[in-house]
Amino acid sequence: MTILVTVKKVVGACLVLILFTPLFGEVFAQQPEEEGDLSDINATSSEVDAESGAPLAPALDDESWFKTETIFGDKIDVGDFVVGPGKAEIDLNPGETVIQEITVTNRISDDRVFKLELEDITGSEDGSSAVSLTGKEDGPYSIKDYISYPKDTFTLKLGERARIPITITVPPNAEPGGYYGSVLVSTVRDPGNRGELAPSSPIIARVGSLFFLTVRGDSVIEGKTLSVKTINTEKWYEKGPIELGILYENTGSVHVNPYGEISITNMFGEEVGFVEIEPWFVLPTSLRIREITWDREFLLGRYTVKASINRGYDDIVDVAHTSFWVLPWKVVGGMFLILFIVIFSLRAFFRTFELKRKN
Repeated sequence: MTILVTVKKVVGACLVLILFTPLFGEVFAQQPEEEGDLSDINATSSEVDAESGAPLAPALDDESWFKTETIFGDKIDVGDFVVGPGKAEIDLNPGETVIQEITVTNRISDDRVFKLELEDITGSEDGSSAVSLTGKEDGPYSIKDYISYPKDTFTLKLGERARIPITITVPPNAEPGGYYGSVLVSTVRDPGNRGELAPSSPIIARVGSLFFLTVRGDSVIEGKTLSVKTINTEKWYEKGPIELGILYENTGSVHVNPYGEISITNMFGEEVGFVEIEPWFVLPTSLRIREITWDREFLLGRYTVKASINRGYDDIVDVAHTSFWVLPWKVVGGMFLILFIVIFSLRAFFRTFELKRKN
């Protein structure tokens, strides 16, 4: 009896071992596969552009300091290159560091060499331009000491986009206020021979990405709208469009982004035009003119312009006015000619009628 029980236990243990061994083997075999899938997903997600969703191509060994991606579509070989973003606004505390990427897309030719340069920018004293490059000279609010990048040259294939890391570091003892500059991307293009007697000359093309750095602290934010006028200061027009300019002065230590609207009324006080003005920037201690174009199918008479401009801080709104006349000489001349013909015809008719009555 004891031997029979022992045999049954051994047989039962063997059956359990036989049944459970494939199951455990199957689970154990799937686990590495699942882990492998997760690692592949993580690797893929880290190599995908967060903005466009395009896969990032592996960088070359000598260009490992930036990432690249390949663009697709019809606009690849168009003979130019694209730099973005156009402007980056960054707010930092003293002692902080941040990395801001700029993108450079090669649409010129294969194995194109690009160069990075850093120049300060300054505003205009007469409002004629948004920014002006200072070249090798330091600007009044120089950003040169705060910006750096690993290398100043890199190579791209045709249809490649590079993501260049720009490091912005604010020293602990930095003064509060605004610091402004531009990272310029340049490349040398050969326009080719224009003839046997006309030698070809390379053209250096430069495109910049503006950097507006504001160091937090006790800075001066101050500015106002000075006027709204027609661009050429004329008061008499034959027809539209009408070019208007809003002159804004920034007297503070940081840039401001004013915005607002323009309302245009005719001689009867009726609103005949409305233009919403998107925010634009004005650098410290400078003037800038915001140009606006307004047009209608038919313009005639005196028009009044009312500009309501928010200063870009503390919700303060400035109001400025101007006026202009639109008298199309062809239309007005035609009307006077028709009126003259009508009056002349009526006088001739009544004279003839009086002569007939006398006779």
